[in-house]
Amino acid sequence: MYRMPAVKVGTLATGEIDYDDLRQRLLENKDKPAILNVNIGTTVKGAVDDLDKVLDILKACGFSEDRFFIHCDGALFGMMMPFLRADAPMVSFRKPIGSISVSGHKFVGAPVPCGVVITRFRYVMALSTDVEYLNSRDATIMGSRNGHAPIYLWYTLTRKGYEGMRADVERCMRNAHVLKDMLLCAGIKTMLNELSNTVVFERPREEPFVRKWQLACEGDIAHVVVMPNIDIAKLEEFVQASG
Repeated sequence: MYRMPAVKVGTLATGEIDYDDLRQRLLENKDKPAILNVNIGTTVKGAVDDLDKVLDILKACGFSEDRFFIHCDGALFGMMMPFLRADAPMVSFRKPIGSISVSGHKFVGAPVPCGVVITRFRYVMALSTDVEYLNSRDATIMGSRNGHAPIYLWYTLTRKGYEGMRADVERCMRNAHVLKDMLLCAGIKTMLNELSNTVVFERPREEPFVRKWQLACEGDIAHVVVMPNIDIAKLEEFVQASG
């Protein structure tokens, strides 16, 4: 879309960004400004990149705040992170980041695909245009957006409130650890990042089992994303069937 050169940065076994490789890539491109994507929960392994460490690396490599832009991709876990324990990492505009995005159809559960992007006002104004027939300014790339999606989000957030959202997050995290322990007891190699409700395990050999449970697989691994509607009975049924 932007016709800009992209540089891939390696990842650790956990799915988190490889900070040593990031440092190397930045040093190799010191003559250019940097646009970085920091993940708040990767798709497959649910890994959360350490924003503070990324900022420290940028500073150490000689990138001043006016020479980098950081986007924080929080599709699923971005809506969960604020409700974790007090010592969980904080993603905030008090830090020199440019934008954050979260999905509305994942943790919040909107019935249509939708998302929210939060950015600094000066960036919004830079790409906004006045639309005469709407009698307003538009800041979307496509020039259009779903009017129902904000209503779905407002309804869920208002109905559940802060405490309801926190209870959902705590249930997801607790049940993710329960599933991890169940799988380990069943002799299945399993991984769960500390800040994640995505349980990763070795890919089942039986394709009918994969299809029945609609497992998302990549290579030799599969994962289960434990959401608020999943209870212990369903986890037990899944593990028993996998054995």
